[in-house]
Amino acid sequence: MRVAIYTLGCKVNQYETQAMEQELLRRGHTLVPAETEADGYIVNTCSVTAISDKKSRQMIRRCHKLNPNAVVAACGCYVQTHPEVVAALDVDLLAGTGDRMAFLDLFEQAAHEKEPVRLLDDALRRREFEVLPAGGMAERTRAMLKVEDGCVNFCTYCIIPYARGPVRSLPLATAVAQTEQLRREGYRELVLTGIEISSWGHDLKNGQSLIDLLEAVSAAAGDMRLRLGSLEPRTITEDFCRRASKLPNLCPHFHLSLQSGCDETLRRMNRKYDTARFYESVTLLRQYFHRPAVTTDLICGFPDETNREFEQTMAFIEKCAFADMHIFPYSVRPGTKAAELVQFSAAVKEERTRRAVAVARTMHRAYLEGCVGQTYPVLYEQEKDGLYTGHAPNYCEVCVRAGDLHNKIIDTRIVGIDGDALIGELT
Repeated sequence: MRVAIYTLGCKVNQYETQAMEQELLRRGHTLVPAETEADGYIVNTCSVTAISDKKSRQMIRRCHKLNPNAVVAACGCYVQTHPEVVAALDVDLLAGTGDRMAFLDLFEQAAHEKEPVRLLDDALRRREFEVLPAGGMAERTRAMLKVEDGCVNFCTYCIIPYARGPVRSLPLATAVAQTEQLRREGYRELVLTGIEISSWGHDLKNGQSLIDLLEAVSAAAGDMRLRLGSLEPRTITEDFCRRASKLPNLCPHFHLSLQSGCDETLRRMNRKYDTARFYESVTLLRQYFHRPAVTTDLICGFPDETNREFEQTMAFIEKCAFADMHIFPYSVRPGTKAAELVQFSAAVKEERTRRAVAVARTMHRAYLEGCVGQTYPVLYEQEKDGLYTGHAPNYCEVCVRAGDLHNKIIDTRIVGIDGDALIGELT
């Protein structure tokens, strides 16, 4: 069967799609690009924002148009939280965020029987981590390893705990074994991902935490670079930084989820830290790592955020001097506590987002300017517009004029900036 997969959302969705791709190939199916006619379509949906919901629905409709006779299956967070809405889109298979291998069994079954099938459970009752094949489909450059699933933070704006369930951790020994396998397969970089990887180990109840996992995976990775997914700010302690800074293959790129730079707003969001604790994390990272790229997320226009509170956020992000930011206008998620609060107009949210983006761009440019004159070991990945591009350990894009550098890590001196990319010369 010719199968096309649309993937929306986070790195966890991307990882799970890659695992399904590997399994489909193992079963003898053929993978085709998403925008082509196929015998079967899988839409791996996202529900982190209302826009994500809309895109998920659009992709399902798009599959029906590409081939009205194909089997169309939808899985992921949007299906888990809004199954009846998705069912109304005439899909052949509905599945949530659990048991991907059973989902593929039913996908093959639906292709033959063309009878609607559902694979849904109560995510909040899950207790087991589903181990999937790790890896990537990008020519052995960068692989992802999902080490954790679920979240119990229940931020007032977020529906993901209801979509993913409680924290479940990949056992340390399994993580080490999968890392060793990826190293043998020739990958050059490994990204540790999860819904809330800072919570890794909480369910294991053996005293292990993320830094223990990181040390074990680092040893197994050899010369394969390690990169961390998004971190909860309280993860960054002096002990974490002291131990992490000794790992030779850990990339100094740390994405700390902020969401607001105002303590009152953070409390309404039910975040588990305040700005003082967040800034302590930023300070520790800069104390233990040389010019780390500290990046973050920010929500603008959260309900009841006063002008004074927003100005506090603006001052705080400038104080932190982030290397880069992901900035979003607040999106109402039905079923969450924040949805019950008084909402701002789209115009207010867009104006605050515009202001924050302008500051973020200035900080990003300043960080790039600080890279000029530095030398970084760059992992080169692909040719683009006559230049070979790759990423430095701080995840800045680097471009050089050179021949085939695919999958090579080469020391590169930064000599300039072009847009959001660094211009380098091989040393």
